[in-house]
Amino acid sequence: MFTYFWTVTRLRWVLKESIIQKLSVFERKLLRKLFGPTKEANGIWRIKTNKELHELIKHRNIINYVKAQRLSWFGHINRMPETSIIKRTHKWKPFTGKPAGRPTSRWEDDVRNDLKKMKLMKWAEQVQDRPKWKDIVEKAKTLSEL
Repeated sequence: MFTYFWTVTRLRWVLKESIIQKLSVFERKLLRKLFGPTKEANGIWRIKTNKELHELIKHRNIINYVKAQRLSWFGHINRMPETSIIKRTHKWKPFTGKPAGRPTSRWEDDVRNDLKKMKLMKWAEQVQDRPKWKDIVEKAKTLSEL
């Protein structure tokens, strides 16, 4: 329930390292509460390690889930006709000048970086094939490189 609500409201959110760190800590706290402590052979209770939690959830963490949902939305936008309001809004460039300093990180830049990490070079062709793109999105949910 939490995962669905969070991803639906934040699909176009740029994931900064500080946000990723906070989400990971929050997720591990929840998982430790859900799965509880482990009883050792000698009768002593201990909390589960991060590695044990990672194996329990089968390498499907919240960060990879959010990135996979972003890839899914990216594919959806790129399959839309050019006349679609959503696609026109996505491709819109403001007329004003850019502020001085470092350019802000954009959502699309993050998605393209994720595609590079997945070693998808011809994504423009692959995004048009929905079943193939869906497989790519599912694969992204368990990748440790993302």
